[in-house]
Amino acid sequence: MFQIRWTKEASKKFRELEELALEVRRKRQKEKRKKSSKQEGLFKQVKKTIDLLANNPKHPSLQTHEYSTLVNPYRSSEKVFEAYAQNRTPGAYRVFWCYGPESQQITVLAITPHP
Repeated sequence: MFQIRWTKEASKKFRELEELALEVRRKRQKEKRKKSSKQEGLFKQVKKTIDLLANNPKHPSLQTHEYSTLVNPYRSSEKVFEAYAQNRTPGAYRVFWCYGPESQQITVLAITPHP
């Protein structure tokens, strides 16, 4: 199992997604609607992606692959990876990450919609 570390940018985005999901959930419950919103579903998917990364970064549903545009902040010779939080969705969210800085650690670099 890997320890998850966060960049400031990734941590901020994760908290924003979580806060929006909680806000929408409270409103939905107050109005006694049962169906979850897109915001709630998005946060659930991103959270699941982070949990899967911690347990097994090579999990098939993550569709993890190298992403060459970003530079590893710890060792420029090491790879940065992209994992899918969503698939077949317009603007599907992706989680960018790398191993390190220490053994058994993964750093989440960014959480962003796919262009």
